[in-house]
Amino acid sequence: MIDQQTEQTPKAMRLHIGFLGRTNVGKSSFMNMLAGQDVAITSPQAGTTTDVVEKTMELLPLGPVVLMDTAGIDDETALGQARIEKTKKALRRMDVLVIVTTPGAWGTYEDTLVNIAHEHKIPVIVVINKADLGEAPPTFLALMEMKKLPWIQGSSTVPATMETFRAEFKERLRDVLPQNFTAPKTLMGDLCPAGGLVVLVVPIDLGAPKGRLIVPQVQAIRDLLDNDVAALVVKDREYAAILSRLNRMPDLVVCDSQVVARTVADTPESVPLTTFSILFARLKGDLIAQAKGAAAIENLKDGDKVLMAEGCSHHPLEDDIGRVKIPRWLRQYTGRNLTIDSSAGHDFPDNLPEYKLVIHCGGCVMTPQEMATRLRISNEHGVAITNYGVAISALQGVLKRALSPFPAALAAYEKARRDAH
Repeated sequence: MIDQQTEQTPKAMRLHIGFLGRTNVGKSSFMNMLAGQDVAITSPQAGTTTDVVEKTMELLPLGPVVLMDTAGIDDETALGQARIEKTKKALRRMDVLVIVTTPGAWGTYEDTLVNIAHEHKIPVIVVINKADLGEAPPTFLALMEMKKLPWIQGSSTVPATMETFRAEFKERLRDVLPQNFTAPKTLMGDLCPAGGLVVLVVPIDLGAPKGRLIVPQVQAIRDLLDNDVAALVVKDREYAAILSRLNRMPDLVVCDSQVVARTVADTPESVPLTTFSILFARLKGDLIAQAKGAAAIENLKDGDKVLMAEGCSHHPLEDDIGRVKIPRWLRQYTGRNLTIDSSAGHDFPDNLPEYKLVIHCGGCVMTPQEMATRLRISNEHGVAITNYGVAISALQGVLKRALSPFPAALAAYEKARRDAH
């Protein structure tokens, strides 16, 4: 039985396992075998899977995962090419790539997948399915060894061998797991001592869902409790009064980026302070790189293009942070006539080189792998990339304070500003 804690594990914090391969090699059947239920449609007809199918589940003893079933990569129809492009984009979100093939079948399609995976630093496992029709020849297995690809073989539709096939897959999976899943990072547990106190400053405005907190705030509270740290949650309007009533100062203050200037003004200089978005920049990506990226704000010129990138798709609010507020603050701060575009969801624009700067959300619904890929792509194109919280703190003139808990990131920001001048 799956416990309630596993069911409530945020999707972005689960291990994402993607299944790719040619049409009709049994990707969906293998995924169904792992899940122990029919989560994907199967058929002898090639091309049954037409889109990315995701299933959140518990894969014992590894924990909460997301299984990603994809369309076949050798569909040569016009519609098939569109599906393949969607599959390749989904690959950026995968923490582990499972290439499903049949005994002896290996060629350009599979090599292309391996090359893409290596480019994105995604570990690969080869599953040789349908072994009941004949095992892979020694030459094929020698090829796997030469390419240094871990492999297993079996049949996902033969009940007598399913348990062994599942066990072997889990063993290979443990061998290649990314480090952040074998030794998960903490959101802020390393910033405070056990028994300490963190104050979370949470504004309740149009962006706050009725009757509940947003994902970053909930994850922050849980992270603190997991690390034996007390969390005091207050609204921004009551923060100063509550702080004055404490018999000792907190070990850390974390606030929403939109109230960072006011929170800094109300917080003694000796108290470390940062924002939720900056914490997620550290958890999901490279805070040092995004701190350096913020220095590019100082060098924007008239006509430059800036991309506001969001990991999720949502209905924009009247005063949306990414589409209204930050663009307004950016134009006011720089005094420049900027072209500011926005993108949302899992797709990252193909015209990235046109931009001078990307300002990315905290990525609370994105996997670390997806965020790392976006940072790498931006770096390859020479486009500076920073984070909502980092950018807002810079635009409010308080970034040095908001980076104070992270000396390496602060030093990188200051050096990038000096180099820019």
